[in-house]
Amino acid sequence: MSAPRLQVGSGPESIRVLKAALVDGVLPDTYVSAGSLVHMEAVSGGLTTGPDDDSPLPVAASAVTPAGLAGLLAEHAYVYRLKTRKGDGGNPEVFEEEVTPPREILSSVLAAKTWPNVPPLRGIIGAPVLRRDGTLLQRPGYDPATGLYLASKVALPPVPDEPTAEQVREARTFLLGRFLRDFPWASAADRANYVALLATPILRHFTRSLTPFALIDATMPSSGKTILTAGPGMLYGQRIMPWAYSDEELRKSITAVLAEQVGVVIWDNLAEGTVIDSAVLAQLVTTGVWSDRQLGASRNVATVNDRLWMATGNNLQVGGDMASRTVRVHLDPNMPRPELRDQSGFGIPHLDQWITDPANQLTVLWHLLVLVLDWTRQGAPRVTGVSMRQFTPWAQALGGFLAHHGIDGFLTNAADVREIDEDETRWRAFLTTWHDRHGSRAMTAADLRRDAEPMHLGSDINDPWDGQFITTHAGRLPNPLQLGRLLTGQAGRWRGQHVIRAGRNDRGDRAVFWVEHHQG
Repeated sequence: MSAPRLQVGSGPESIRVLKAALVDGVLPDTYVSAGSLVHMEAVSGGLTTGPDDDSPLPVAASAVTPAGLAGLLAEHAYVYRLKTRKGDGGNPEVFEEEVTPPREILSSVLAAKTWPNVPPLRGIIGAPVLRRDGTLLQRPGYDPATGLYLASKVALPPVPDEPTAEQVREARTFLLGRFLRDFPWASAADRANYVALLATPILRHFTRSLTPFALIDATMPSSGKTILTAGPGMLYGQRIMPWAYSDEELRKSITAVLAEQVGVVIWDNLAEGTVIDSAVLAQLVTTGVWSDRQLGASRNVATVNDRLWMATGNNLQVGGDMASRTVRVHLDPNMPRPELRDQSGFGIPHLDQWITDPANQLTVLWHLLVLVLDWTRQGAPRVTGVSMRQFTPWAQALGGFLAHHGIDGFLTNAADVREIDEDETRWRAFLTTWHDRHGSRAMTAADLRRDAEPMHLGSDINDPWDGQFITTHAGRLPNPLQLGRLLTGQAGRWRGQHVIRAGRNDRGDRAVFWVEHHQG
């Protein structure tokens, strides 16, 4: 097939011709995203060597620049202008000259924000997903119904819309009886939560819901945390990032990774005992669109937050608002050297190597999709007795999926997440000790702070609060002003069976605080 012919001339004429050609689809695999043209192109390299490596998608959507447009036109069209020259006998002769339009012309063409008839690109996915009508998007390439582009990480044979009973049995046997059988789950909830996370990228467009933060931790190193994150990461594309210990650095890294085409973002191998307590992270998992200043520029960018966000480490804790935004998967091998376990009887020996083979990733994905389509064939039943704040639609849909396949325990370890809530634990101990020492007597912040002063008994120093007095983030005892602010910020918030109340003294010139205790 010959390339389309585009005749250009003067500046205004060239702009009109090129703009019309782009609208008419002269360039293949070109779409519009946020008012700008993007071109889909294969990404060279990017080979994955281990489950803790980045695993990018095989294609990327690159913004079309003037230089890029010049290259695409040279590849897919014949752009020319008419010129004259002296022919035989001195008569003028018209001929065609192939040209590359000047940069200012190309820049003017791309300055447009309206591109009628150019299909919109809403995202790139690395594995099939359910459309909102419950059908499976599984044909590679652009899907007009959703605006998504499927760039499969593994070449997947068509999955039947109605799997047979035998296929469903085989899928359950493989996923639960082989793939996930030998992980040292601390409880049934941990396995159920993981299966829900594994299926989440497939169901996110169908459920139209926010997705909670995923915490995969263990009591010991070499328990299998990284292999678990590699499950969804290698299927949907993953980006491994170091944990940022300041909110400003965390915000920058989130904004940067949202510009990449991956379905899973993993903060891997956090320092043991790290407390995940970040207002930025809490905001991230509860917003459908992330808005922040573009790195290296003065303008803001808004990006759809359609990723699965995960963290791994040993004996991690959560704090602040993250406890109610986190799904935990906890592993406990209950032995000193988990890496020395005899794997001869494992369902899949050396799973860390096995999962890096694309053929094996295909096997996991195939069986997972069979279970999903079996659930949707039955009407995608949901559970109604599950609630998880902003994530309730997610919890009810995934709870229904798990219940349909007889996988018990989903989210039943929510109390365990609260137990590793470092913020909750500190405040609960503080209020309990305060009530034990003073009952419900109203006190000013200054009075309460004086009560925490260490007592000198000879050469010994005695802490009357036995280390339970609330401290600042720096780990120091607050001064009265700081303490007053801390108490005001906690007024009315229950910590276990205790709650801080705030009021004024009899003269009305000072704030006072007291603790109420209610037997549950």
